This record gives sequence, structure tokens and C-alpha cells, in this order.
Amino acid sequence: MIRQDSPSPAVARLRRTRRLMTLLFASTTAACLVVLATVAIRIDAGSRRSGLDHEVGSRAVGLSRAVWFDAGTLHLEPLREDELARGAQVSAVLQAIPGESPSVRNVAPGRSALPGQDRLDQVWQRVLEEQDTVLLSAPSSEGGRLRWAAAPVWDGDRIGAAVLVGTELARSERDHDVLVRWLALGCTALVCCAAAVGHLLSGRAMRPALRGLGQQEQFLAEAAHELRTPLATLRLVVERGGSSDEALRLVDRLSRLVTGLLARARMEAGAQRVDLVPLRLDQLVETTVEELPDHESVTVSSEPVVVLGDPDLLAQAVRNLVENAQRHGGPAGSPVEVTVTPGLVAVRDHGAGVPLADRERVFARGVTGASGTTSGTGTASGTGAASGTGAGLAIARWVAELHHGTARLADAPGGGLLAELRLPTDPARASSSSSSHEGRGTVGA
Repeated sequence: MIRQDSPSPAVARLRRTRRLMTLLFASTTAACLVVLATVAIRIDAGSRRSGLDHEVGSRAVGLSRAVWFDAGTLHLEPLREDELARGAQVSAVLQAIPGESPSVRNVAPGRSALPGQDRLDQVWQRVLEEQDTVLLSAPSSEGGRLRWAAAPVWDGDRIGAAVLVGTELARSERDHDVLVRWLALGCTALVCCAAAVGHLLSGRAMRPALRGLGQQEQFLAEAAHELRTPLATLRLVVERGGSSDEALRLVDRLSRLVTGLLARARMEAGAQRVDLVPLRLDQLVETTVEELPDHESVTVSSEPVVVLGDPDLLAQAVRNLVENAQRHGGPAGSPVEVTVTPGLVAVRDHGAGVPLADRERVFARGVTGASGTTSGTGTASGTGAASGTGAGLAIARWVAELHHGTARLADAPGGGLLAELRLPTDPARASSSSSSHEGRGTVGA
């Protein structure tokens, strides 16, 4: 059965494409903003750290120049009046005799604001090794995180002391965190705006396609109505006029052909979708053959087979294969054998067959048989007027591919041609095929 629920598969695909374009637009914008925000955050963190280091380093160097040694005595009196000392959050002077741990003098605001003695020893050793101002991060004894600068004070040709200045990292980190939060909020707002703009632009870009799909759907619906109505009227006229059964068969065949071609056009245009349901393939084939006008020459051998499929489409494919075999498989009334086994419908005729090189070509649209020595597909070795419409086998293969199966021709044992319609019997695979075709609408033949 063919479902015609709204929206059609083509419209659903366009809507999915629109959502994908919106997501892509927003993702691209988000990626660019994340890169820019990351660069800004790193630059800000580095700038703040450099500024902090410059501040404490300059203060420590300035204070180290305010004190001096005189005959081995360190004079710290200037620190009591120095603006740099009063403006420092934490300051101290480390003094040591060579080979001993440094002692702490002139601590402000208190000893607990300094790092532990082990860390002070490390600072002193770095000053002695580098003989220049050193910078490091170390916690105070109270647990606060501070940035420290230690500048050496020279006593002749040796370092006799070091001025230690510290400043808290918390204030700078709080300002940095505020920047990060504002960047996160700004980027989120910009991504939302980008998604809205992308959704709007993709919708405007797809309006012509949606209008085209609507017009195509309307045309196909009108074509279906306009073609079926005169065919139904023609059949009534033929019946009332007492025309031959052959005329009725031709009208019925034309009606089925028009219905199949319109269904195929609607599905390939995405206006309809196929709905695969569990069905008895053997019963479907038997019923389809019984409905043929010349079913007396067709014998069916089957065993119970269950597949997932569209009953109308499968019936059309089987009908096309059998009618081709009847029409081109030898003289009128020549026997045709149909065999149904798990996953396979085989139609055998007793005609001249099809050359191996032409067995794929005959499944193409518009390829018709010719008068002369014909085979079970309507393909002839001679030349002459074309017979048939060239759509029967093309539709059969299209139906097979729509059901995730195949259609092919092979030599029949003992002569003749074997047309095979293979369908998957694995329910999981068939279900996967059903989902796939609902998304795509159809698989072209």
C-alpha cells in the first residue's frame, strides 16, 4: 500500500535539510566563537599575569634599592617611610649568613602572611642562584594564594639579603572569571542569533523548492485523475459495445500501466512513500496470476513464503514479468511456469532467450522489443517496429530495488528464459529497507 500522509517524504527531506543547515550554521558560528573566546581568555590571563608580575617585581626591586648594608649591618629604616612598602599587601626582608637558613625581618602585615619556612628557603636559594629578581607563586601560611617577587640586596660582592613582596591572586582571578562569564554569555547569545538567522535564511531559500514540490504533486494528482477517468469510461464503452475480450484486456492493461507509472512518478518525486507490511508472497503471486486474462497457460508452483512488502507494487512486478513471458516467450498460448520459493519469484518461458550482452540493457527505461525473433523480454535479434512500452521490466526492477531486492534474467534449464525477482526474507533487513525508503522516497531503477 502507498501512504499519502502529510508531510510527503520530499517535504520531510527538505525540512530535515533545513534543520541540518540551521545546525551547521549554528555549529560553525559556535566553533568560530569558541576559538575567538579561547584566544581572548588566554590573552587576558597572560596579560593579567604579566601585569601582576611587573607590579610585584617593580615594587620588590624599588624596595631592595631603599635598604643597604653598612659594615655588615642591614639598614631597614627607609622601609618605614617608603610608599612602596606601605602599598604592598605583603612584604618582608630575608637575611642570612652564608650556609644558614634566612631569617625574616620587617614583616608586614604579619608572619602568617608569608609562606612556610621550607618555601622561604627555596626562595632564598633561587635568589642566590639567579642573582636577580625571582618570581613565583606560593601560598601563605594561612592558605591564601599569592604571587611573590624577591629582589636581592648586595653586601659587597655577595647577596646578604632579599626583599620579598607578595600580592594576592584572588582579585586578578575574580576579574578574569567575570570576563570568562561574560564571554560565555555573549557567545551563547550570538550562537542563538546565528541559529535563528540560519533557520530563517534556509527557510527562505527552500521556499521555491517547496512550491515546486507542491506544483509537481498537484500536477501528478491531476494527471492521475485525468488519465484514470477516461480509461474507466473507455472500459464501460467497450463493455457496452460488446467488443472482444482482447479489447477489454488491452484497456485493463493500459489502466494498470498508467496506474503503475503514475505511482512510480509520485514516489520518485517524493510525493508518496512505500509502506512494507508482512504478506504471503505465494498467495499474492497466485492471486495475481489468476487475475490475468490468459492465465490458463500459466502454471504456479509455490510454497509458503512471508516477506515484508507492498502488495500492490509486488503484484505489479509479478504481473509485468508474467505478461512479458506470455507476450514474448514463444507462440500465443506457450506455457509459462511461475515458481515461488523463499525470497524468490521465478518466471520461466520457452522463447528464444536474450543475448547475455543485452540482459542488463532490457531493464532500462524505454527499451522495447522488436519484431522478429523475440525473447521473453521483448528483445529481438531482428529489426522492425517496436512492441510494448519498454516499462515492464524497468518497473519490475524498480519494485525489486524498492524492496531491497534484485531482478535479473538468466538462462532456463533446457532452453527458454528465466526472469527472477529476489526479495529479502530477513525481517530485520526488510525493516531496515522500509525505514530507508521512507526517508528517501524511492530507489531509482
